[in-house]
Amino acid sequence: MKKITTKIANAVSVAVIVLSITACDEALSARDDRSVDEQRLADIKAQLREDNRGDRVTGELWATRSAVLGKNGMAATSHPLASQVAIDILKEGGNAVDAAIAANAALGLMEPTGNGIGGDLFAIVWDPKTEKLYGLNASGRSAESRDLETMKASIKAKLESGQVTNGDEIPSWGSLPISVPGTVDGWYMLHDRFGKKPMAENLAPTIKYAREGHPVSQTIAFYMEIYRERYERHAKSGLIEELDNYRKTYLIDGKAPVEGQLFKNPDLANTLEKIANGGRDAFYKGEIADRMDAYFKRIGGDLRKSDFESHTGNWIDPVSVNYRGYDVWELPPNGQGIAALQMLNILKGYDIAAMGSNSADYLHVSTEAKKLAFEDRARFYADPDYQTIDLEYILSDDYADERRRLISMETAMQQVEHGDPKLIEGDTIYMTVADKDGMMVSLIQSNYRGMGSGLVADGLGFIFQDRGAQYSLTEGHPNVYAPNKRPFHTIIPAFMTKDGEPIMSFGLMGGAMQPQGHTQIVVNLVDFGMTVQNAGDAARYHHKGSTAVTWQGRMQDGGTLELESGMRGDVVEELMRRGHKVEITSGPFGGYQAIWRDPKTGVYWGASEMRKDGMAIGY
Repeated sequence: MKKITTKIANAVSVAVIVLSITACDEALSARDDRSVDEQRLADIKAQLREDNRGDRVTGELWATRSAVLGKNGMAATSHPLASQVAIDILKEGGNAVDAAIAANAALGLMEPTGNGIGGDLFAIVWDPKTEKLYGLNASGRSAESRDLETMKASIKAKLESGQVTNGDEIPSWGSLPISVPGTVDGWYMLHDRFGKKPMAENLAPTIKYAREGHPVSQTIAFYMEIYRERYERHAKSGLIEELDNYRKTYLIDGKAPVEGQLFKNPDLANTLEKIANGGRDAFYKGEIADRMDAYFKRIGGDLRKSDFESHTGNWIDPVSVNYRGYDVWELPPNGQGIAALQMLNILKGYDIAAMGSNSADYLHVSTEAKKLAFEDRARFYADPDYQTIDLEYILSDDYADERRRLISMETAMQQVEHGDPKLIEGDTIYMTVADKDGMMVSLIQSNYRGMGSGLVADGLGFIFQDRGAQYSLTEGHPNVYAPNKRPFHTIIPAFMTKDGEPIMSFGLMGGAMQPQGHTQIVVNLVDFGMTVQNAGDAARYHHKGSTAVTWQGRMQDGGTLELESGMRGDVVEELMRRGHKVEITSGPFGGYQAIWRDPKTGVYWGASEMRKDGMAIGY
């Protein structure tokens, strides 16, 4: 009986398997016979972007996120941990200036590829008590001991030894381009005038992170490897006088840190602790100044303790133009902020809104306006202690009208001349913070080219800037190198007001991209009605090839118009027809942070750059 039962069970199993196989074959056959609705398929494919990005349920599909909202405070920086540091300071009773200083210190540790206390600082502060904007120029000056003749002689020697390939400009690496760092003095100028919390408390979060470590973010890791390779190459040639201090400070087992790896900088923690306890004089007159003096003597650099002792920043008045009812504010030279104002003055003569966002007409007139403004930038912008310009004239509607007449809607300019000589009368971080009382801080800080010169003083934990590479070597030029002179600066904070009320604190870092970026943000907001976040997310243009501020390489061929891949093909075709040389590239398009204040509710709208690792945080 048992055997019969087993045989029956086996037979049933075989039958089931046969039926299953048959059913599967029939299903496959039916599937093969099914026809695809070609029109339906075409309709579906037309809806696909095929870029592996998810869809937003509201707002623009191309936007990365909505703005961050907060009533009591907002911080927008290029690193999430720095933004969190700023918010913590606000919650502990500090104001926007305290939080800005704290976040800037954190960025010097966490984003050394763009800034640090070896660099310079500029800021615009809206003070709700006086209902006024205050500008700060905390940029440093060149060494007193070197004049133009000896600078040229040193560059000639480096050219002959093969350390540089261009003898007509100051190199970007080593000791020659280093000027006195102005950041620490800038912190204390801001704090003395507006701060509430003790500086020791503002610097404490960064000191803790520097000792205990923080995880390196993706973009920072990418750039740290780029600069490691570059520094090693220039140290091998002898252009960078010594590199051991850099290696000890910024490399881990001889390699640049990778994403997610913990990075510590105990030397910087010690330096910041001395500054916190001893004030700005600890840096410019005390033990830190002594160490910097000894270091430059050891490697054959120019700066001496007397250069640090004589340093001072300056409170200055921001300047503005009115763009369709909004006052846009920038700082005057030695920075390049007024280039953005010149561009806006030219553009307000066109119906930009009717042209459409990133249309061929809009991109064309914007690029041409940039060419015109940048030719003036190259010829006239310089340290106002040595050469001033007629700001009222250069920012006037009459001058904008005169320059606008040079633009043809059909043909891109290949060469541009600067304006009337009567104008002459005699990688960076951007961050912004706002507090519950209405104080708003627009702050930018930089080592200039990436991480800076490559030189780190013994035991101090920071790289010196290379801003002096921006001096001209042409005698008679306003920006020509001279002892105790501030170089031309690219870093510019910005601000917008309307009817005397603060509207937006914003900036977009990135060398010559900055005036172009500021202009694009304002136009996106005012002409195209974008939100503060969308204004930064939209595809950008960047024109390169204008005459350099060193007065080398005059523009002869119209330069190159770089576009992000979000631009339309028909627009690119039309731009090329008009004579623009177009390239599609991933950069440099800068890094944007902004805080918009609703004048009716007082609510802050925070925006952060999708091209960086940063974040806006509100509460």
